[in-house]
Amino acid sequence: MIWRLMTGEDMDAVSAVSDAVHGPYTEPRAVYAERRDLYPTGCFVLETDNGVVGYLIVHPWRHEAPPPLGEMVHALPNTADSLYLHDLALTPDVRGTGMGASGTAIAFDLAVSTGLYDLFLLAVGNADRFWATRGFTPVRNVALADHLCTAYGPEVIYIHCRVSST
Repeated sequence: MIWRLMTGEDMDAVSAVSDAVHGPYTEPRAVYAERRDLYPTGCFVLETDNGVVGYLIVHPWRHEAPPPLGEMVHALPNTADSLYLHDLALTPDVRGTGMGASGTAIAFDLAVSTGLYDLFLLAVGNADRFWATRGFTPVRNVALADHLCTAYGPEVIYIHCRVSST
């Protein structure tokens, strides 16, 4: 298994992984393609001999306003203050193999190389437990939490990790 940069030809496979993994939280194929077009440096797929079995999408963003689920963002902010970890998705057959940790390491390396040391993401479906083992903690912002619950449902947790440059 190897992580490699995502290409335009990977969009059908990325969409299929999302559909298989995320259920009601899957997004339209166009969302993944747009994120890749806007920030190809932060888009990766996990590939095996059998094809794409996972993906990672990370891009610069403003921490106080996570991108809405399933919607196009049209542009990245000129005043990005963090990286948004849009998604790390792995098919069930590769979970537990260390690929989640290696995908997270890619995101951490990107944070260091860009100088945007704060990583944020929205965790659903108890994914916060996975992220907690990687140093992520819940963001304490009542107004934002209320807004996210309206958009994503009551199980969403906005979490953060400050990546060390050493």
